[in-house]
Amino acid sequence: MTTITASTEPVAAREIPPFATLGVGAIALPAAIALFAVLGQYGFFGDELYFLAAGGHLSFSYADQGPLVPLIARLMDVIAPGSLVALRLPALVVTVAGIVLAAAIAREFGGGRGAQLISAAAYATSPFLLVQGGQLATNSIDGPLWVLITWLLVRWVRTRADVLLVWAGIVTAIDMQVKWLIPVFWICFGIGVLVYGPRELLRRPALWIGAAITAVSMVPSVLWQAANGWPQLEMGAVVSAEQETIGGRLIFVPLALGAAGLLGAILLVYGTVRLFRAESLRPYRFLGLVVVLVVVAFVATGGRPYYAVGVYPVAMAAGAVGLLEARVTWQRIAAVPVIALSVVLAAGSLPWQPESSIPPSTGGIDLLLHGKFGWPELAASTDLAYQALTPTERAHAVIVAESYWQAGALESYRQPYDWPAVYSPNRGYGYLGTPPDSATTVLYVGGELEELRAHFGSVTPIGRADARLGYAGVTRDVTIWRCDQPVRPWSRMWTEMREM
Repeated sequence: MTTITASTEPVAAREIPPFATLGVGAIALPAAIALFAVLGQYGFFGDELYFLAAGGHLSFSYADQGPLVPLIARLMDVIAPGSLVALRLPALVVTVAGIVLAAAIAREFGGGRGAQLISAAAYATSPFLLVQGGQLATNSIDGPLWVLITWLLVRWVRTRADVLLVWAGIVTAIDMQVKWLIPVFWICFGIGVLVYGPRELLRRPALWIGAAITAVSMVPSVLWQAANGWPQLEMGAVVSAEQETIGGRLIFVPLALGAAGLLGAILLVYGTVRLFRAESLRPYRFLGLVVVLVVVAFVATGGRPYYAVGVYPVAMAAGAVGLLEARVTWQRIAAVPVIALSVVLAAGSLPWQPESSIPPSTGGIDLLLHGKFGWPELAASTDLAYQALTPTERAHAVIVAESYWQAGALESYRQPYDWPAVYSPNRGYGYLGTPPDSATTVLYVGGELEELRAHFGSVTPIGRADARLGYAGVTRDVTIWRCDQPVRPWSRMWTEMREM
């Protein structure tokens, strides 16, 4: 019978390999150059437009996320107004940092130059871990922060330097200002340490100092959420429902493996097994359980497959070290074409395609590409509808968009068109502001006739937005309605219309 024992001693004293600075740089630098080359491709993604709009309403929290990404969007837009490259540059920087950290984790596991390079290559050739660096998104910041926290904990196991635990708490506090997923990691971490050790970690004051830092940092956000009915907690059900439309839990694992890429998926599976079985990784065995539990947690709660990518690099690093330790020659030989093919696939996943050669959207996953098109056409069509109003009507008019993407886009185009304020009851945008009760005429962008009639006495189509490239219902085949005679004051009706 196998007995599980908790490790209470630091990893046996040994000289870990030097960091392969030049080798890792030879991977990180081309990845950075490739990402930088496509930063300005196409237009703003819908979420990026929302971040810019939210950044114009700075807050301690938002209904669907923390305040950090909107703050980043605001700062970059102040530095370089309207610049896609500037807006996306922070995502590129943290992605490259993630590549370096993946190699650093392999080094902590005892991996030499080769293992560090393979670990970095796995990160750099992941279609998700790499490509997310070309767009400002919550996951493009959240994922690398998970990797940093993991590296700090792995290093603590080897060195027992308690300051690392404090830093892990500080990074967690920062990550909680992005999105509320990192507690899943820490819960799984606690279970893993209780099962496999080192259990003394849970008794270290430094760990709880880090936890206290996180708790204090969350007070403003928690107060905001409490004052607004805890909308953040509604997002779990919303995300789960969205996932069900594309296959739900049945396709979670295949999509999660696909996000890792060819080399990454192989190392992810192999490395997770090694974390459980390899004698050299016994002090880190709890991390194997963390990887498994994180995936199980997001499958059980209906999360998105990419929610788990933050734990991938630690398993990839374990796999890379095992690959180089293997005495079976064919494994090393097979790694060469796998790495080469992974590089090709990763390069192909970047947005190199000229806009003129992109076919119209067919729905589904096309949203990731076509969510960057059609915004100028949407703005132009909205302006035509607005200009059709009389000057008196414009004095009491507002623009309301069905989607928070549409609202973010129209808010970005307000200045050249000199429109009134833009609102949307969708997602976090519904908490950015409420139309004034004096607004008696509404240009409603998108939406269904029957739903609008429940809120207005008169609903008439006044325009239509369309574009060759774009997403159906968002920038393609969108009806613009003129809505008059709100059935109730906006201050009462808005809470009924708001939806996550």
